[in-house]
Amino acid sequence: MHLLVSPRKFTQTINFPMVLRVVGWLLMIEAMFMLAPLAVSLIMGELWIASVFGVSVAVTLIAGMVMNHYIKPKSKTMRKREGLLLTATVWVFFSIFGMLPFLLTGTVSGITDGFFETMSGFTTTGASVIVNVEALPRGILFWRSMMQWIGGMGIILFTLAVLPMLNYKGGVSLFNSEVTGITHERMRPRVSQTAKSLWMIYLVFTIILAALLVLGPMDWYDALCHTMSTVSTGGFSTKNNGLHFWHDYYTDIVIMVFMLLCGINFTIIYNIVVRGKFSEFKRSDTLKWYLFIVAIGSIVVFSRIAYMGFVDTWHFGIILSIFDTISAITSTGFATYDYEQEGQFIFFFLIVLMFFGGMAGSTAGGAKIDRFVVLLKNVKNEMYKVVHSNAVTTVRLDGRSVPHMIVEKVLAFLSIYVVVMIAVAVVLTLFGMPAFDALFNSLSAISNIGFGYGEMTGGPDKFAMLPAVCKWLLAIEMMVGRLEIFTVLALFTPGFWKKD
Repeated sequence: MHLLVSPRKFTQTINFPMVLRVVGWLLMIEAMFMLAPLAVSLIMGELWIASVFGVSVAVTLIAGMVMNHYIKPKSKTMRKREGLLLTATVWVFFSIFGMLPFLLTGTVSGITDGFFETMSGFTTTGASVIVNVEALPRGILFWRSMMQWIGGMGIILFTLAVLPMLNYKGGVSLFNSEVTGITHERMRPRVSQTAKSLWMIYLVFTIILAALLVLGPMDWYDALCHTMSTVSTGGFSTKNNGLHFWHDYYTDIVIMVFMLLCGINFTIIYNIVVRGKFSEFKRSDTLKWYLFIVAIGSIVVFSRIAYMGFVDTWHFGIILSIFDTISAITSTGFATYDYEQEGQFIFFFLIVLMFFGGMAGSTAGGAKIDRFVVLLKNVKNEMYKVVHSNAVTTVRLDGRSVPHMIVEKVLAFLSIYVVVMIAVAVVLTLFGMPAFDALFNSLSAISNIGFGYGEMTGGPDKFAMLPAVCKWLLAIEMMVGRLEIFTVLALFTPGFWKKD
């Protein structure tokens, strides 16, 4: 007689307590960051603003301590689903608590504007609802720039660097869910070591750039704020006219160089500077494409500037064209000239560069050049197989074959990228925004660029005049773009929430 024993079904649910406990740790880290603008406020003699940051620090710190102390997960295991949920959730929590200084000082008119401004900062988008930034307290402006600096390299990545405990509790899934790119190459054996190395490069860039900017017309305060906005490729400024305020060649060139550097994959920079692997220049197809597009883009913009006679001197035209090309492709958003008043060609050309974006693994936004290189090589292979139907081809990137699964993921990403951009644009048109303006503003949000365009966002009021629904929609789109779509959209699939 045989006994029929049904196999035991093991089910696993999402470990919500562990996710919330880690969020508590992250909020305490955010409170620590808020001490910097508090100190700046004290140095500047803004005692009331310092007290506001003191309250914000206290509220954020207490919330983090309560979540971390009183939430007791039965298991400290964090799998891929917990990693995805944590990565998406923490950007919302950071924005909610990060907007406290804006709300308490009356910098913004309400929660909608506060959330929009803060999410724009952390995602390094640079879109703003604040019309007159020069009227704001210096501590507030410093916090705006610092939000971009924190988000540039990544909130989760910083946590992995300072909390090694996460290295063996879902660290790999956390790393992969926030770091941009097709594949996620680690520089060091452990995730925490890689995170520390990336942040170290980021910190060194910050220190060097700040020191160089102080040598120009900027004081230490403006130099620090623009340094954080530059290395994060965010674009917030302390002046209403941005870099136009100084109109200084030295400042433009220094910022231009660092925008270019921060649009390069930080792993490549690490291999070249730390490991001395100068062969990366020859090996990396994406780096070659990045520099090639910057060069060609600069030539096109300069040719148009020279032909139309936008500027008086050729050397200013060269600096102008290179600067704006790099600013566009890295999604920084700093501008030195208003091309919209001189016709549509250059403006539209820069939009195309914004869509490309910088390299994966950098602080730049956009769809990333790496994906377009894979797309072009895959198209080349498909065209070849039209004539040679029996040929077996592979896509090669940086001297290595790209698995077909990765190629499919790239194609899916670019398709969804465009679909999300169009879907948001359609909703924007429902609220009276012209079709082209809606497409541009949607692209600006998902690519983390921050430029406004048209009657509703291109004027002096920036994004302030948008309906509340549009602001919330664009803020969420910024986060979707910063986390490269799949991390956020996966949460809206039924399979994500089903028990294993």
